[in-house]
Amino acid sequence: MLEKTFYKTMLSHSFTMPVKVKYWDGKEETYGNGEPQAEIIFHKVIPIKEITNSASLALGEAYMNGDIEINGSIQALINSAYQSATSFMRSSKFRKFIPKQSHTEKQSKEDVQSHYDIGNDFYKLWLDPTMTYSCAYFTDGNNDDLEQAQIAKVHHILDKLDPQKGNTLLDIGCGWGTLMLTAAKEYGLKVTGVTLSEEQYHLVQSRIKEMGLENQAEVLLEDYRELGDRQFNYVTSVGMFEHVGAEKLGEYFSDVAKYLTTNGVALIHGITRQQGGATNAWINKYIFPGGYIPGLAEIVNRITEAGLQIADVEMLRRHYQRTLEIWDRNFKAVWPKVEAKSSKKFCRMWDLYLNACAASFESGNIDVCQYLLTKGPSGKTLPMTRDYIY
Repeated sequence: MLEKTFYKTMLSHSFTMPVKVKYWDGKEETYGNGEPQAEIIFHKVIPIKEITNSASLALGEAYMNGDIEINGSIQALINSAYQSATSFMRSSKFRKFIPKQSHTEKQSKEDVQSHYDIGNDFYKLWLDPTMTYSCAYFTDGNNDDLEQAQIAKVHHILDKLDPQKGNTLLDIGCGWGTLMLTAAKEYGLKVTGVTLSEEQYHLVQSRIKEMGLENQAEVLLEDYRELGDRQFNYVTSVGMFEHVGAEKLGEYFSDVAKYLTTNGVALIHGITRQQGGATNAWINKYIFPGGYIPGLAEIVNRITEAGLQIADVEMLRRHYQRTLEIWDRNFKAVWPKVEAKSSKKFCRMWDLYLNACAASFESGNIDVCQYLLTKGPSGKTLPMTRDYIY
């Protein structure tokens, strides 16, 4: 009886749309006015203590294990919860658990490999052919061509640098190499990519050879903090600072500054919260160990403390929402193949992750930003207007 009272109190104030809930005893309740737009089915009781310690972890694990079913759009349901001011997704009493994190070089390597070394074959199933695992850039508002949008994102980043042929570029967290290899092949830059993922490292090596770029491109399997006194005209880093942790964010931007030549230019692209930094216990445990989403003000402070200047900031939240929606659509199409090689629990985990992130961007709970930075007076070597980017 206590559990039912707790659940009713929690769920009756958690959504901005009408939701039907079927409890473990077979009884049903509809919260909100109108026809239910989603249904939550509890097959068993999730202990109150687990929810109050960390709602995201307790409910995320329950969904993975099949203890909770959701009929309707998971994205719409989570977006509705983020939109509700009294939701368990926003209430401080449901956000007590903040995991302790370590971001030593050894721990960072383990964290990155736990996610990215699941296997290139897994990511090839649902990413686009460029193997780009970050926010795309949709130049056409109605376009769902993910490959085209990822290529457009790479060009958008490189164009912002106003790169001059023959100069050097460092790509911190180079992924499967699309950005760095585009910079070498199409912009005539000499490029260095660094990654901690062995799977990514070997694929980028093979792509360099296939493209005949051995004299222009190199990839290093090492921590970005171990590049010594090397300097570059340009630094790019996409989807990277989310992995460095709150305590290492200042060091990260100091290293960006260290690796830039005087008047060098950097484009840093990453997930940000306008409301302040945060972690998510479920994502931290199952998806991105060591992940931390820094706040906008926090990032700006770390940038200026590192002696860098901001030339431009661009928010791309809606672009990441659409990227994730396409990824999830692609993932659902290959679900049987993935489940055959893993498990239903693994597939439910990834489906929940993609939907939850799409909802988080849709609701404005998180954002993704591009920070154009210079080492020296802001924009001294860049054109005076944004026209050159477009």
